[in-house]
Amino acid sequence: MNAANMANAYKRQQILTATPAELTLMLYNGAIRFVTESMLAIEKKEIKKAHDANMRAQKIVRELMLATDMKQEISQKWILIDEYILHCLVQGNIKKDKLKLEEAKKFLLDFRDAWVQAMKQVCMDQGKNNAASKAVERKIEA
Repeated sequence: MNAANMANAYKRQQILTATPAELTLMLYNGAIRFVTESMLAIEKKEIKKAHDANMRAQKIVRELMLATDMKQEISQKWILIDEYILHCLVQGNIKKDKLKLEEAKKFLLDFRDAWVQAMKQVCMDQGKNNAASKAVERKIEA
């Protein structure tokens, strides 16, 4: 098995064994990564690569929107921000506008960081040790 296949197998195993909260964190990290890739491709005038990365980020944001529990009061406001993020991504893709992509990325980073804090709080509330909290921190980098 070559290195790429091993990495894919490892990633697949991570996804299959992740909790719903960890999957959400993975989605935020993926969206951030793809927005960053799109911005870098715009700088290099690699239009197709910029478009493809942007579309992957849009797909993730749409998935996050679909997963939002609209029964929760905060979800009504959260979804409006998700819609704005999606708007920024679409406009950034159409116009190849790095500023719009940077704005979307900032919101995604803020949401991701808030999600991490919520995950840590849940770990503490459930009496899980500090190792669980540190595991959450490591997943930010994944």
